[in-house]
Amino acid sequence: MAKQGQIVSQGLEGLTVAATQAATSRGDGSGADDKALPPVHLWNPPFCGDLDIRIASDGTWFYLGSPIGRQPLVRLFSTILKREGDAYFLVTPAEKVGIRVDDAPFLAVEMRIEREKGRPELHFRTNVGDWVKCDAGHGLRFDVAEDGGLVPYLHVRAGLWAKVTRALYYDLVDRGEERMVDGQMKFGVASGADFFPMSDAEEVRNA
Repeated sequence: MAKQGQIVSQGLEGLTVAATQAATSRGDGSGADDKALPPVHLWNPPFCGDLDIRIASDGTWFYLGSPIGRQPLVRLFSTILKREGDAYFLVTPAEKVGIRVDDAPFLAVEMRIEREKGRPELHFRTNVGDWVKCDAGHGLRFDVAEDGGLVPYLHVRAGLWAKVTRALYYDLVDRGEERMVDGQMKFGVASGADFFPMSDAEEVRNA
């Protein structure tokens, strides 16, 4: 049985203290747009139980069923978020606590276009303030929803994804083009030298 740690026993207050201390440990530049995130990928502390924190599908963080209204606090907690398989944890050098994530832990809420070597690059801002350049390491994927539509996601870092808002999805569709991928014509979107297929081009033409 996991030993209960300070974070679980002290709740949000303990988590805030631990996250603030962890924030002083800076990473190696592998995070989204290199915001000097703590190196959670290097931390493997003991599991100390679950904390009643849930990230809803709209990106809202809840504690004990109530929204965490302080955005700087949400931003702080997001920097110590870690995914292992299908499970999500908040991690410090000393403790690891489990939380629930309904869909993706982040939302991509803004997109800007920059040019690199004459090619447009897509950059996305998440709901916690990270800017992520869309490239091979931070790619787009398009899942099929229950209604048959597509739901886009952006890889932020280390298995953590951001669900792209519906408005930005339409912007991506407007930027879409057809390219041959593995012998099949695909409809998708380009960012720099990378291309991210959405669906078969023929399906789009017949839609």
